[in-house]
Amino acid sequence: MPGWMRQVTFGHAVTMTADVTWLADGQDPDPVHRRTISMEVFEDGSSFEVVGRLRDERPWADGVLHAALIHDMDLRLKVDRSTLTITVARATMNTFPHAECPTITPSFEALVGLSVARGYTREVQERFGRAKGCSHLEFLARALGPVVVQAIPSSAARNPDPASLGESVAGGGWLTNTCHLWAEGGLGQQKLEIGWRPGIGEYPAPSLVEIKRRLADPKA
Repeated sequence: MPGWMRQVTFGHAVTMTADVTWLADGQDPDPVHRRTISMEVFEDGSSFEVVGRLRDERPWADGVLHAALIHDMDLRLKVDRSTLTITVARATMNTFPHAECPTITPSFEALVGLSVARGYTREVQERFGRAKGCSHLEFLARALGPVVVQAIPSSAARNPDPASLGESVAGGGWLTNTCHLWAEGGLGQQKLEIGWRPGIGEYPAPSLVEIKRRLADPKA
């Protein structure tokens, strides 16, 4: 196989290297740094509760001469389901490099009132970017908004009524232009229009062409 391949997708030429060796795929990988980010969403009917955690570790450090755990931080949000507006925000630093680091955590209560839908990332960057906040908590804040959006269809998928699931995705247009698939008038919207519903049936979802083929010939 040649060392490179050229693939054309949606009119763009993409060069992919096929013969790269990755240290992470070795038998005993030895990372110099590890960042772990976890995010969970809970629901209580009227709101979502989002919990994000960021940890930075040095796996090689002994914890004595060199600190092994560099950052351990939490950011928690409560989000109103009907408006997707943040109603409560709490930031916590459990492990941090400087004694003064935790003094910035109350600033993140200014997330309250923001909508996690359109314009959220820009607002977070303007309020907490660079010297205005903590880069790690700001990163968590930016990432938690899209997690709430992902939680909406996950929550709806628990409902046995397929129609309600489709309405939760299509209603309000909150997915529009969030990615190439959900571009306005794009593949995602076209799939919804012909009856496809997320969270039901096979995963990943079939292509638009395949869905149309099945609708045209249900016995195929």
